[in-house]
Amino acid sequence: MFKIGDLAVYPAHGVGVIESIESRDISGTKQEFYILKILDSNMTIMIPLQNVGSVGLRQVIDEGEIPKVLDILRAKGVIAENQNWNRRYREYMDKIKTGSLFDLAEVLRDLCTLREDKELSFGERKMLDTARNLLVKEISIAKHMDKGQVERDILGIFTG
Repeated sequence: MFKIGDLAVYPAHGVGVIESIESRDISGTKQEFYILKILDSNMTIMIPLQNVGSVGLRQVIDEGEIPKVLDILRAKGVIAENQNWNRRYREYMDKIKTGSLFDLAEVLRDLCTLREDKELSFGERKMLDTARNLLVKEISIAKHMDKGQVERDILGIFTG
């Protein structure tokens, strides 16, 4: 699916580059691994080739899909006011872990909307930053644009 030098998205960590494909002996069984280096954090992740689908490793979103992401950001989210922050946090974290840019956009939109009505908890503020950073990084790569400009464009959706 991927080759050395390809960009790939690892859920909740963001865009990385496939640095190598290595064989390792694990409990007497030879397994192949992608060695993925996350661009923003320089974290290295080993992903068994047979687990690529289950961990959600995917290609960077196609530029043609970005308008759908922006539509999600512009849509008014439905905030469950009766939920406590802990339940919302778990639901948002589950969405972030899917690795879907569309789910990330929903999390960012909902947290930005919620922030207009009340102060976010520390965990929600951190999650908002994570969702924004992951979204901005991937869109900037997909559109071959400066990260700062993409971030300004996205934040403009919520301040405009």
